[in-house]
Amino acid sequence: MDKDKQQQFMLQKQKDIARIDQESKRTHGWYVRVRFQGKTHSKFFSDKKCGGRYSSLLSAIAWRDSTEKKLGKIRTNKHLVTVSNSATGVVGVRLNEKFNRYEVSWVTTTGKQGKTSVSIRKHGKEGAFIKACSIRQEKERERLEG
Repeated sequence: MDKDKQQQFMLQKQKDIARIDQESKRTHGWYVRVRFQGKTHSKFFSDKKCGGRYSSLLSAIAWRDSTEKKLGKIRTNKHLVTVSNSATGVVGVRLNEKFNRYEVSWVTTTGKQGKTSVSIRKHGKEGAFIKACSIRQEKERERLEG
């Protein structure tokens, strides 16, 4: 690959990879951080040890991709949320007791917020939860494939 193409490639944002240039500590390279199921896996790729800025980036990308594969994480450049903040334990699904429903949220293929809800009165608590989780999975699949 010629120098111009290498330069363009290095300027492209790589998910989970950050450039570190800290002159005071003579630290130059790429820092990779893969987060999955509440755990973080990280590694630094030094320009000096890898044979230059471009080579260290290629090493960082290869490590990120193989680490994700080993962990069972889907390889995508799109943002994935893997830890739930709701009491249901399911990302994008929360119980709204005041309105007696499960609320489902997701990010659309155009990057906008999508929302719907499933009535507990209509489906029962367990049925509504299962339906809400199914909707969330389908919307996430659409976003990742789109």
